[in-house]
Amino acid sequence: MSKLISAVGLTLDTAYQNISDQEMSQLIEMAITKGAFQKRDSLFAGKNINQSENRAALHPALRNVSGDAMLVDGVDVMPLVKGVWQRIEGFCNQLIGITDVICLGIGGSDWGPRLVCDALHQINPQDGKAIRLHFVANVDSAELATALSKAQPRSTRVIITSKTFTTLETIRNAQTVINWLKANQVSASQVKKCLIGVTANPTAAEEFGIAPENIYPFWDWVGGRFSVWSAVGFPIAIKYGFKTFKEFLSGAHAMDQHFVSAPAAENMPLILALTLIHNQQKHQITAKAIVPYAHALRFLPEWLQQLEMESHGKSVTNDGSSCDPTSPVVFGSAGSNSQHSYFQMLHQGNQIIPVDFIAIKEPMSDLPEAKEHHQSLIANCLAQAQALANGSKEEFAYDSCPGGRPSNLIWVDRLDAYHLGALLALYEHRALCLGAIWNLNSFDQPGVELGKKLAKPIQSALKGDNPTLDGIDSITASRIKWLNT
Repeated sequence: MSKLISAVGLTLDTAYQNISDQEMSQLIEMAITKGAFQKRDSLFAGKNINQSENRAALHPALRNVSGDAMLVDGVDVMPLVKGVWQRIEGFCNQLIGITDVICLGIGGSDWGPRLVCDALHQINPQDGKAIRLHFVANVDSAELATALSKAQPRSTRVIITSKTFTTLETIRNAQTVINWLKANQVSASQVKKCLIGVTANPTAAEEFGIAPENIYPFWDWVGGRFSVWSAVGFPIAIKYGFKTFKEFLSGAHAMDQHFVSAPAAENMPLILALTLIHNQQKHQITAKAIVPYAHALRFLPEWLQQLEMESHGKSVTNDGSSCDPTSPVVFGSAGSNSQHSYFQMLHQGNQIIPVDFIAIKEPMSDLPEAKEHHQSLIANCLAQAQALANGSKEEFAYDSCPGGRPSNLIWVDRLDAYHLGALLALYEHRALCLGAIWNLNSFDQPGVELGKKLAKPIQSALKGDNPTLDGIDSITASRIKWLNT
């Protein structure tokens, strides 16, 4: 069985996983038995695979550049998707006079566009328009203050992205930005004009004060961490043009087609998922590192942390039984920086932690020395994978490296919007396969919702509106009292 799988300008090399052909055949049989391809087919058919919320998860429709019908509850959603594309393109053709766009969102409403916009800027800054993008997610006022200090209020647009339009951090930040605009003599009518809402709850956005013509919808069948392909990706189109945004969608769509049509042994998302399952079975791994040897992909590990751990950070299956193991801890950062932080643990630590190395075949700048820099970068990437796999035996035991540390290598032909879209879609579909194998719902996050629920009475108490501290346990209550003294 080949250790190399190529599709959509990406190549997955699993040679250092040390998985025999027989083992891989057994893994594939297990995945099919557990319904990985059945879950895939249900995804593309628009079935309610988000069981707990009783709705579909049809994010592939958002990048379906073929325009072929895709159904939810028997209704083709592509006219809705195309309508949003047309509105985004129209907006991008009318950007004269805009200097700054403040992008407010958190989680899935932030990481996707932040990652893509940063990656495209790092690859070729001159490709983007002169408009400055300011991403703000944290409710910590320091992040927002930094963005506001750089923006020009009279030529700023504000994109407020929230699926429900009730997200505490995003709405608090939005209210402060509105106050900032007014404090800088922007009239009420001008404020209304500059606010843009991206949401699956247009009614709430309108009640907040967003003009209906400035509301760009997505839908309840779009999970937040799978939403960068929707109007959530609006900042990408604003900064780099609608054509580039469409190229991003096209790369993801091409990976969709590969996932749907490739046989199991050549199906890149499935095989990538099965390397993790193999490492759980063989090495009982509890963590996984994502290391892109590309500064432009520095935010990829954070995006993947949400995709992996919010989707599968669970211990109870769809049928209510316990499940162990599920998602490992996901961490990572850009190589070669990462070699000088946690790679010591990867080589000699007690835990075996598999790595996904991601490398770009072409240099990523136009500096005269770019080729030499890139050769050094790739040499480091290949050397680390080799060292992890083979180890070394030295005179003193503390100098020796045990080896036997598995890794994947994902080659990307070149880093641009198209291949970035394909890479993100690859990991999305890998997550779907893992969810099927573990029998988990990859599209809900009840643990996240619990924290949001508990924050409300605490915030009221901190404001003095909940003096009896209802809904707050004794330890948290004592902490609130300490803060208020």
